Amino acid sequence: MEKPHLILASQSPRRRDLLVESGYTFDIVVPSDSAECGMCSRETAAELVARYAFQKAKDVSPRVESGLILACDTVAECHGQILGKPKNAEHAAKMLKAMRGSEHFVLSGVCLWHRPSNRVLLEIESTTLVMDNISEAWINDYVQTDQWIGKAGAFGYQDGLDWVHVTQGSESNVVGLPMERLADMLERFDSEATQHSLTDS
Repeated sequence: MEKPHLILASQSPRRRDLLVESGYTFDIVVPSDSAECGMCSRETAAELVARYAFQKAKDVSPRVESGLILACDTVAECHGQILGKPKNAEHAAKMLKAMRGSEHFVLSGVCLWHRPSNRVLLEIESTTLVMDNISEAWINDYVQTDQWIGKAGAFGYQDGLDWVHVTQGSESNVVGLPMERLADMLERFDSEATQHSLTDS
């Protein structure tokens, strides 16, 4: 199947690199900051990433006359706690200490939004990981490298870390965009996408 040209609703260099490596062509239209705001009480990680991915695609759609918008949002979850991007070094260290020696999950919401038909397909991908029981000194050394900046869960799997291991699911999902899920959604889009309007929530 020929890969369609996409409009990527993200400024993430990792999502861009994944698309390039997989042979997709795309333009970038960055969603406004307001598309990624607010956490509802009792909202699960899956519900959060689905809502953010939808909001990002919806935010970009009025600026796209024709084409297929791709939006994605990714968070980590550990012991029922949602871990987004750390605010600072102290926050990053706190996240890593919570995850060390235990299983955690990386979840992504993926939204495809076609313009001008406003047909939408929204799905969630989950990957299971285990982090080694790394020491506090190791965490402090890692945090000082600044490799955690802008990364959900305070680490980048793509950085070749040997202390984080995928045990089930998509590795590209941990990087920021589940490429297997994307290919599957593109194949099913025409038959499964549902109609939305720009006024739908």
